[in-house]
Amino acid sequence: MSRETIPVTVRIMEKEYKISCPEGEHESLLVSARNVNENMHKVREGGKALSADRVAVMAAINIAHDLIKSNREPKVDSDISDRIDDMQQSIDLMLKSSKF
Repeated sequence: MSRETIPVTVRIMEKEYKISCPEGEHESLLVSARNVNENMHKVREGGKALSADRVAVMAAINIAHDLIKSNREPKVDSDISDRIDDMQQSIDLMLKSSKF
């Protein structure tokens, strides 16, 4: 079953791009485009007269690096959940062994 798509216009580095977007993904696409635009502006501001292609490639590398780095970092939520489960088990054992 294919999802319907809608055209969405995003603006990156003062240029507009029309992108087909699956229904329900509009906000996510806009956030992604905003992130790309911000990264490209940072690269452009940090370099001397870089071409648009070089700015795009450097921004893409920075975004990919951030994604890879975040995937390597331990997931705090699962770690916390595991610790809570361990504490709950300890509490249960202590309550069972106490006379209260």
